[in-house]
Amino acid sequence: MSLPLPALPPGIALRKAGRGEEEALRALVRAAYGRYVARIGREPAPMSDDYAARISAGEAYVLEGQGGILALIVLEDQPDALLIDNVAVAPARQGQGLGRWLCAFAEAEATRRGRPRLRLYTHALMTENQELYRRLGFRETRRVRECGFDRIYMEKPLCAPC
Repeated sequence: MSLPLPALPPGIALRKAGRGEEEALRALVRAAYGRYVARIGREPAPMSDDYAARISAGEAYVLEGQGGILALIVLEDQPDALLIDNVAVAPARQGQGLGRWLCAFAEAEATRRGRPRLRLYTHALMTENQELYRRLGFRETRRVRECGFDRIYMEKPLCAPC
């Protein structure tokens, strides 16, 4: 069952990303994911995503505070779940709970949309992400090689039925 959404830190607000912000989203993602390039041997998929299309589809949400966009989440509707396609937090703000807050937002949004589960995937070599998602209640459902990446899919049941 979905828990109430915690309060955001003072001075930070959630909103949908707007037209013209695709370069800011791309820069945030490049900064957040840059440390993984050497580890996995190539740029992670979010670094080459089409953020103009994500904004146009209403799938990109941002946390904004003093200094601009601090974090983002990309959510995709699926018939039986809400997919967290991407969570990125500016390196200077990592470890402050913004990624966890965005996952809690995704959970509340999935419940609002009547989806009984959250789904996400991460690269098999992004071990710290896997640990975070496990702590947040996700469980591994499958491992696949997809689009040239070794991905681990995870799910979190929310309610039965919504």
